[in-house]
Amino acid sequence: MRFDEAYSGKVFIMSRATEQEADAVIYGMPMDWTVSFRPGSRFGPSRIREASIGLEEYSPYLNRHLEEVRYHDAGDLLLPFGNAARSLEIIEGYMDDLMKQGKFPLGLGGEHLVTWPVIQSVYKSYPDLAVIHIDAHADLREEYEGEVLSHSTPIRKTCGLIGAENVYSFGIRSGMREEFEYAEQSGMHMFKFDVQAPLEKVLPELSGRPVYVTIDIDVLDPAYAPGTGTAEAGGISSKELLASIHAMAESDMNIVGADLVEVSPAYDTSEKTQIAASKFVREMLLGFVK
Repeated sequence: MRFDEAYSGKVFIMSRATEQEADAVIYGMPMDWTVSFRPGSRFGPSRIREASIGLEEYSPYLNRHLEEVRYHDAGDLLLPFGNAARSLEIIEGYMDDLMKQGKFPLGLGGEHLVTWPVIQSVYKSYPDLAVIHIDAHADLREEYEGEVLSHSTPIRKTCGLIGAENVYSFGIRSGMREEFEYAEQSGMHMFKFDVQAPLEKVLPELSGRPVYVTIDIDVLDPAYAPGTGTAEAGGISSKELLASIHAMAESDMNIVGADLVEVSPAYDTSEKTQIAASKFVREMLLGFVK
């Protein structure tokens, strides 16, 4: 079975009944096999869904209602515990199916390594792909303690696949010296500390291009999102991330998929991390799915 039946009763608010009638598909990637600090993000997708129950279906930011977007929540992929390589194969295979069907994929993580097979799949359909990466961490390592499959490596892998000049990272405030040197020397576009202002400057040059958007919840300051595996002080506010999502939604880019990763509910008893994440997902649905 592809999906975990344990999650069959938990869907994002106003999900359509079947995948066939949907333009977009929400799917969970409950994997945290390679995290370097605090595990638990495999529980993120289900808790984001639960938090969505408290959302209004209408967005006053975008003046759109969820009933205007046809989407289906497919649940969580069934991934073999501890087997990162096989898990990534399953994710890529599922994504290949979605892309063949012409669905807009909106993934819920899970650790950030899950983005790597998704980008591999999307790139098959869009060889001129650009990636917008919003995160506290550079994720530009080639390996972590000898392991090439690590949540600290997906953006370095992405640079190697699509070309570093097609990768745009925002909000970065943590990483090895070598990662920042690689960003400077490789031709990728890294914007440290801030998101909204540099993003708005860059959007015109991405006009008309297919773009995949990946958001790590730890780009937020821990005051706004303590429920994540590797929290980093000095982050942006929920308001700035919302504004950044809206700027992308209102741009002329062709956004072809997105994900939101690294929500670890166990570290936030207030649930504000998953509450914020569910709102970001709502705004991405309403803004990115045309």
